[in-house]
Amino acid sequence: MRYRLLRNTISPLGYRSIRVPASPSASRLLSSSTRKSPTSKSSKALKAAPTIPFFGAFFSSNRNTEEKTTVMSYPDQRSEDQWRAVLNPEQFRILREKGTERAGTGEYDTHYPTKGVYNCAGCDAPLYTADHKFKSGCGWPAYFDSIPGAVTRHVDNTFGMKRTEIVCTNCGGHLGHVFEGEGYKTPTDERHCVNSVSLRFSEDAAPKAKA
Repeated sequence: MRYRLLRNTISPLGYRSIRVPASPSASRLLSSSTRKSPTSKSSKALKAAPTIPFFGAFFSSNRNTEEKTTVMSYPDQRSEDQWRAVLNPEQFRILREKGTERAGTGEYDTHYPTKGVYNCAGCDAPLYTADHKFKSGCGWPAYFDSIPGAVTRHVDNTFGMKRTEIVCTNCGGHLGHVFEGEGYKTPTDERHCVNSVSLRFSEDAAPKAKA
């Protein structure tokens, strides 16, 4: 029987020669199997298949989504340089860089007026009234509640612990943290632990409207 050499490219390292019978029927069989290979059909089927939206979710990352949802937008959008121009270094460190003043050193730690409003030291938005303040003994001004809508809360995972940070809703300035369930005999059983540096007290009985 006569044989002929066929060169095939199925080897990744180069060509491989195979010997097949030179009969016409064998040639037709080889040609037919090459044209109608299962691989070719499956490739066409995959290309023609409709896109399944949820399938890609198993292999995609939601990191970008998480980053977008954690970015807060505040009405007062001053730049870092603009904040530096109106805040002293300590105010900037605490309000804009989320610092903390030393316990027992704040101006409003032992400040208990009968009336008045505590405004944000950055944008002057009203945050707390004198009626909200109580003696906690923690070393920082403590409030059991805030003016509705004035304070925004979000999770703070710094220092290896989960806390709830509070910021000014108008400018995003860092105020401190809020703690719950500590047993204080207040209407909310909450303690807004606020840096004095983040506040500016006004003796006006009614809170001022936001600028």
